[in-house]
Amino acid sequence: MINIERLKEIRKDKDYTQQDIANLLKIKQVQYSRYETGIRTIPIEKLAKLAKFYNVSIDYLIGLTDIRTPYPPSKIYEKPTIKA
Repeated sequence: MINIERLKEIRKDKDYTQQDIANLLKIKQVQYSRYETGIRTIPIEKLAKLAKFYNVSIDYLIGLTDIRTPYPPSKIYEKPTIKA
């Protein structure tokens, strides 16, 4: 289960409203509110967008770590360098 307090805490620390974050995620405020209260599970693509927006790891958002720093980009997703 997601650490709901952390999701709410990080939003408030950055002085964003639920409506601000709902707009970012392209959802209604009431839906975002349900994420923060734990009534609805946050889809992974929304978690990824929030982690990127807040510049933290998904693990931090869901309470698996207390380290805010996001992970470095994976080598798997980097485009290969082509030499001429």
